[in-house]
Amino acid sequence: MSLAAKLKELRGKNRQSLQDVADAIGASKTHIYDLETGRSTNPSIELLTKLANHFRIAIADLVGENPQGADEEPGLVAMYRDLKSLSPEDRETIQVLMARLKPKGK
Repeated sequence: MSLAAKLKELRGKNRQSLQDVADAIGASKTHIYDLETGRSTNPSIELLTKLANHFRIAIADLVGENPQGADEEPGLVAMYRDLKSLSPEDRETIQVLMARLKPKGK
């Protein structure tokens, strides 16, 4: 799940407005909206930390990079485990393949 989707989900679950979240972490309402809509895609680690602390979750869960997260597909988790057993050279080969398979502009 993307940061934008996760942020919107967390805000809804906690019944908080954009302004509530902005006030709690010391950011602007516009910036929270931009994060939630995907218009802002490169938040600082400081902002991610504040958001994660506010919602009481790990940063990895917030940004969708926790392979052990509750909302991760079991098949992807298994692939992640398999990747850890590969040599650095093999992981690099897979990384190159993944880069080529990604849609342009992402």
